[in-house]
Amino acid sequence: MNGENKLDPTEYKVVVTELGTDARARLIRASGLSANVVAHAMASGAAWLRNRHGIRRIRRRSAALAVGDEIFLNYDATVLAQRCPDALLVADGERWSVWHKPAGMRSQGSRWGDHTTLSRFAETKLTPQRDAFIVHRLDLAAEGLMLLAHDKAAAASLSAQFAARSVEKRYHVAVHGKFPSADTPQQYRDTIDGKAADTTAKRIRFDPTDNQSILSVSIKSGRKHQIRRHLANAGFPVVGDRLYGSMVTEKSKLKLCASYLAFGDPATGARKIFQRPAAEWL
Repeated sequence: MNGENKLDPTEYKVVVTELGTDARARLIRASGLSANVVAHAMASGAAWLRNRHGIRRIRRRSAALAVGDEIFLNYDATVLAQRCPDALLVADGERWSVWHKPAGMRSQGSRWGDHTTLSRFAETKLTPQRDAFIVHRLDLAAEGLMLLAHDKAAAASLSAQFAARSVEKRYHVAVHGKFPSADTPQQYRDTIDGKAADTTAKRIRFDPTDNQSILSVSIKSGRKHQIRRHLANAGFPVVGDRLYGSMVTEKSKLKLCASYLAFGDPATGARKIFQRPAAEWL
């Protein structure tokens, strides 16, 4: 059977025992996939090279090989067929950049590919081209401001700021129900997956027609789905949240946007502040 008709995700492995054949040709022979399919999979981040230096993605047939190297093709037709909207560049600081990630774009990839990620999008769209390093994440279904680093020193500096909680993040969130008074921020400290989590939410306005409240939310920790889980547990599920919300038939997109981001420039220490008005996404 032609490998391109295979429905299940499959990993193909090649051990380099002699030189003279490029990476793509070896993967074609090992997988039975066509040259075009293997080329697309490699360009999409599904091929890896493991050698004495470690493991990394390889995208071109010209990748340097040595005897003993291992090449992997992680082929998943469903993943490779995925598409996503484009991100919007908000600011390019050379060593870092800020983007508005759309809903449906991933923060980072997996071993099966990275072509629908913000990091890869940035690497292909920035001028001049640069590597992109993830220093924080947004849920797949969420949108809003994300920060990328473009060298290892900047990534270390920004990651340290996130770890020290000196990066300020705020979100605009629409929830079902009439949230408590706008004069009193609500604190949620329920642990998430056994780890401390701290969320503060304040009502901006309430729409009685839709029975929905618009909130400004800030978090000190960054647990998986933290805002969605805390608000759902409090009885105010995020609009469009089909994972934690109570409205299983809901068709709206997830109304959660990272709207404010402040951090220290890795080179100068200057405070950088970016924000997206709620009117741009509600």
